[in-house]
Amino acid sequence: MITATEKALKEIRRLIESDPSAKGAALRVQVVGGGCSGMSYKLGFESEAPKQTDRVIELGEVKLLIDMKSSLFLSGTELDFSDGLNGTGFVFNNPNAKRTCGCGSSFSA
Repeated sequence: MITATEKALKEIRRLIESDPSAKGAALRVQVVGGGCSGMSYKLGFESEAPKQTDRVIELGEVKLLIDMKSSLFLSGTELDFSDGLNGTGFVFNNPNAKRTCGCGSSFSA
């Protein structure tokens, strides 16, 4: 389904530890309409129980929640984290993306 690099997992854990409201939360990974290329990624912490239709992926102590629609576009995707000269943030290495925009935050499938 979706994997994450150790660097991405480390950053997710850091964010959870630094935000008291995120303690015990899972990271929701979504694909939503919008952006330069038609679809974009959305990340957010969620403390509520997963929905019945969510896919729950446990990567060590990090839980990812993915809704059914998003899972169609995220199959085989690797979540990474970049903190280099070109910017800081999460990076999606998505084999389903046929085209991506210059900013790297939107794609078409």
